[in-house]
Amino acid sequence: MALKQVSSNKCFEGFQKVFEHDSAELKCKMKFGIYLPPKAETGKCPVLYWLSGLTCTEQNFITKAGFHQAAAEHGLIVVAPDTSPRGCGIEGEDESWDFGTGAGFYVDATEDPWKTNYRMYSYIKDELPKLINANFPTDPERMSIFGHSMGGHGALILALKNPGKYKAYDATQLVKSYPGSHLDILIDQGKDDQFLSAGQLLPDNFIAACTERKIPVVFRLQQGYDHSYFFIATFINDHIKHHAKYLNA
Repeated sequence: MALKQVSSNKCFEGFQKVFEHDSAELKCKMKFGIYLPPKAETGKCPVLYWLSGLTCTEQNFITKAGFHQAAAEHGLIVVAPDTSPRGCGIEGEDESWDFGTGAGFYVDATEDPWKTNYRMYSYIKDELPKLINANFPTDPERMSIFGHSMGGHGALILALKNPGKYKAYDATQLVKSYPGSHLDILIDQGKDDQFLSAGQLLPDNFIAACTERKIPVVFRLQQGYDHSYFFIATFINDHIKHHAKYLNA
């Protein structure tokens, strides 16, 4: 599958790049950001996938999160895909900030007219990793996933539905029954997050489910922090380190 390089910027002796490709799964052009650490010039590296939240593109994380130095130090390739198909011409896909464009929710749609293009679960699980592994110096056996907001939920769903595929997990919602391999979940939640106060995130339900299933989870409620990338940038190094602990073991 052909990749078209959109941009390339040197960063902490590695390169932050953006590529475009034709997605067979989503039937449209898709972009993803990929950071190649200095170590990628001489050998294969683990891959850490980041899933962004509502309204985001591949640009938000790579320009705002400040993850590059930690990724370079730990030798991690970091991939940040877009959050939905784009330009599919589906009626209504651009009418709401939380449904359609920029809001793929990392699931496969089951109803018309969405089910042909809105297949982000399959794209993230299958098509994108195959594309990354075929074109970059990755170690396919060392892969992990994390995210924020809609993307945090997507990371958890992908991990729980595919036991053993990812080495570590970082997400924000929903564990009910998980029969698979060991999990080690790290969650940061801003105490002043407007979506938390509005009752939309429900971390207590998630922690209760983890406790019931005896799944280890570290939940850190961060005083004064909201839902923004200022919050993400503050704690991103902790999360890179958390994943590197397993990916570089």
